Amino acid sequence: MAKAVSNHNGTYGFVGANPGRSGHAMALDTAQKIYECRASVAQFFGLPAELADRVIFTPGCTYALNFVIKGSLGRGDHVVVSGLEHNAVMRPIFELSRRGTTFSIAKADYDNDEQIVASFAKSIRRNTRLVVCTHASNVTGRILPIKEIGRMCRNMGVPFVVDCAQSAGVLPIDMNDMFIDFLCAPAHKGLYGTCGLGVLVCNSPIKLKTIVEGGTGVLSAQDQQPAFLPEHLESGTPNVSGICALCAGLDFVKNEGVENIFKKEIQLVSKFYNELSENKKVKLISSHPENGKIVPIVLFNIKDMESEKTAYYLDKKGIAVRAGLHCAPYAHKAAGTFPDGAVRVCPSAFLKEEDMLAAACAVNEICAQN
Repeated sequence: MAKAVSNHNGTYGFVGANPGRSGHAMALDTAQKIYECRASVAQFFGLPAELADRVIFTPGCTYALNFVIKGSLGRGDHVVVSGLEHNAVMRPIFELSRRGTTFSIAKADYDNDEQIVASFAKSIRRNTRLVVCTHASNVTGRILPIKEIGRMCRNMGVPFVVDCAQSAGVLPIDMNDMFIDFLCAPAHKGLYGTCGLGVLVCNSPIKLKTIVEGGTGVLSAQDQQPAFLPEHLESGTPNVSGICALCAGLDFVKNEGVENIFKKEIQLVSKFYNELSENKKVKLISSHPENGKIVPIVLFNIKDMESEKTAYYLDKKGIAVRAGLHCAPYAHKAAGTFPDGAVRVCPSAFLKEEDMLAAACAVNEICAQN
């Protein structure tokens, strides 16, 4: 028996059985908890609880993106992506390009949102089967005009996939209002779940091809994978504890309020940004957090110092940041930080103002000592 992560009321308790595989009480209770989490995820992204079966649990956001990209595209098809995408998008598409799929990269680092939408529109061809776009860059934090891109895709009859890795739990997201057909997100970032779980939310009648087949606990006598969701895209034993943790994380985010979390984190990174803006040895790459165009991220470098070395010195002072290319080389090319990369600061809702001031002080100390 495994103990799942519980919420603040201890609601989830012990749910260590394999759901859908047995009829005993613990298995049924586990299945009920998983359904409740599906419904919670659906509602969080603007869908009714009745569409809980459209929520697919995956081993991570990368898997979710692979499922929808490889499940939609084949030889002769064309896909459009933004120029800010993570390798979770670009590498599957490069792999498909070796098998006859073509792709175009829409320029997405304009200051003007209308130019970004126009760039996507110009990239669409007769054989375009998918548009994939990050909601917010994991490098610079730039928020893309998802609703406007989604409306354009809907008008042109092209399915729209959004990578919400950096926005879920930080920005309000309504799949219907934003014309999102497929949404991919990790549990461990802004949704405050655990590592090793992701969600793919399907808001489209399009049936994806399966990438993984296997046991589902239903229709076990047939050789074919079940045709209905979620079993069509879910095989094997689910990550029960991770799913329950995600449900607790969603409760936290909903109780705090997405807008409140965003406001707090923007204030935190603005404090960090302002503290470093007077230091001539620090190059601030992302725009000011309070301009309304980025999620709570600050990207910077110390002049004449490799980003990994900056991160190493900060770690010695008890401050954890990420350096390098952040698995998003195209975004760094757009930011002018390729191939060396940069240092990224991205707070959570649990950090305090004194934490950000301490981080800024540490950066200033490193500058003074080098």
